[in-house]
Amino acid sequence: MSTTEPSDVLLGPADIRELASALGVRPTKQRGQNFVIDANTVRRIVRTAGVREDDVVVEVGPGLGSLTLALLEAADRVVAVEIDDVLASALPATILARLPGRVTRFSLVHSDAMRVDTLPEEPTALVANLPYNVAVPVLLHMLDRFPTIERTLVMVQAEVADRLAAAPGNKVYGVPSVKANWYAEVKRAGSIGRNVFWPAPNVDSGLVSLVRRDPPETTATKAEVFAVVDAAFAQRRKTLRAALAGWAGSPAVAEAALVAAGISPQARGEALTVEEFARIAEAKAQS
Repeated sequence: MSTTEPSDVLLGPADIRELASALGVRPTKQRGQNFVIDANTVRRIVRTAGVREDDVVVEVGPGLGSLTLALLEAADRVVAVEIDDVLASALPATILARLPGRVTRFSLVHSDAMRVDTLPEEPTALVANLPYNVAVPVLLHMLDRFPTIERTLVMVQAEVADRLAAAPGNKVYGVPSVKANWYAEVKRAGSIGRNVFWPAPNVDSGLVSLVRRDPPETTATKAEVFAVVDAAFAQRRKTLRAALAGWAGSPAVAEAALVAAGISPQARGEALTVEEFARIAEAKAQS
């Protein structure tokens, strides 16, 4: 570990602005960038994530390195995935300057997270302040591609956090809720105010915890199950008999699959668990 005092390791508001200015960086809405400028917040994220000293943590969108430094203090290794050319080129120097004793424990993957299929090491945890505009697809991609990720804690827009953690019957329960549940137990893990970011976003943020579990036992493939989910919520106000007609080929075939799965054709997608969606997919495949 570096001999640098802990209080000097993490980035504060002045450090962030100084770094950004030196790099000519302005956070862009296009990439949903909001940099965390509060050291207490990043330490809280690491603590809430339960990062252990034997963890290999993957971080998506490290930005200027606020959370990266806090993760490196706690984990065995950190792999950061950054798409931005300027930010990616600057991050190793920030690590070297702030935590020289941990620099060999840091790896950078300069890429779009949605295109990442391999990492230098198998990650055991995912901890990230995800860009607002791609949070759900990036999260689902990482969980799908890296089954070794046991624990995840992501900071996302509060509305997205609510959707991810929603239970069946909740008005915001939908595609993200069901698909996240395929991979993990999902729950809200706290709220984050606007003033810890630069620039301050127009919305609040939330923490979401995901603990890996086995997917539902089914003979249907994940793709088959997700196709049912997509169809059910594409017309969420309709009954499943009507909403799944296109997916099944006709309302009658949809009804037959629903009855075979033990689900009322008059039910709506927002009432179903991921296990029930799997039963529908399985029933259709067997018909």
